[in-house]
Amino acid sequence: MMKEKLGKIRQEFITALTAATTPEEAERVRVAFLGKKGTLTEIMKGMKNLSPEERREIGALSNAFKEEFEQMLAARMTALESATIEKRLAAEWEDLSWPTGLSRGAAHPIAVVRRRVKEIFTSMGFEVLDGPEMEDEDYNFTKLNIPPDHPARDMQDTFWLDNGKLLRTHTSPVQVRGMLSHKPPFKFIAPGKVYRNEAVDASHEHTFHQIEGMVVDRNISVANLIYTMKILLSGIFEKEVAVRLRPGFFPFVEPGFELDIHCLICGGKGCSVCKQRGWLELMPCGMVHPNVLDAGGIDPEEFSGFAFGLGLERLVMMRYGIDDIRLFHGADLRFFTQFSS
Repeated sequence: MMKEKLGKIRQEFITALTAATTPEEAERVRVAFLGKKGTLTEIMKGMKNLSPEERREIGALSNAFKEEFEQMLAARMTALESATIEKRLAAEWEDLSWPTGLSRGAAHPIAVVRRRVKEIFTSMGFEVLDGPEMEDEDYNFTKLNIPPDHPARDMQDTFWLDNGKLLRTHTSPVQVRGMLSHKPPFKFIAPGKVYRNEAVDASHEHTFHQIEGMVVDRNISVANLIYTMKILLSGIFEKEVAVRLRPGFFPFVEPGFELDIHCLICGGKGCSVCKQRGWLELMPCGMVHPNVLDAGGIDPEEFSGFAFGLGLERLVMMRYGIDDIRLFHGADLRFFTQFSS
């Protein structure tokens, strides 16, 4: 009678386990037959009421069934877990070699022109320098002949930091660092990001890019400055561009100039970029002030030089006919995908 009952339990176990299609269902089968209140467990608990001979026979058979059930459960669980993983992999698999439909990116127009500017200057023997964006007041102002009470400090609209430092308002501090680390003759450029706390409009940004340049040698003159700028602009625009020099006041150069470029957006007719003047202010420049040379450890009686600070965004605007500087910091992919390296 007990042997027949065990045989029936075995057949029910095999049927239930075969029907299980997930690891969770297989676990429920285990609990139903081998758990504390499982069918086989109850049979084994009830053997105390049997005679010694029956206990030996039924006990041995029950233990054999229990071992068989556990082995069958382990095999079934492994198979179901593997099937679950395979099903998930099949659902989540993607062929990365297959085209996804995503459009290719493009180089930022500022990066394109900056690279071209570097190529032009390095072809003329210029070295490319770099410097910190968080600067000391001494390098950003004082060593550039801008004392504490100088009105030029107010014109810079500086972002001051809690630690007493500032976000550099121009890349000119790299000039000083370059003079202190180089012995003349030398010529270098310093491209980088600068910051000014000013209102944003079509031609002004609070965060923008400059390329500072400096040449120091014996007998350097304004003619060297004009020649270098013409080489740069003809290389960028791939044609001759009308430029003009206007007198300009900058503490770190003497004499100082504003170099203007004929507005290529409107062809000189006047637009929002050039403020209806037909000319766009491109860069301050001039002959390096003797005080700046002296601060850089260079004898102004022996050496002279010129320096300039090129507004890269404005150069890019002229190069591509862009009429709003704010587009450079926007997120409209239609704008950026127009450009390529």
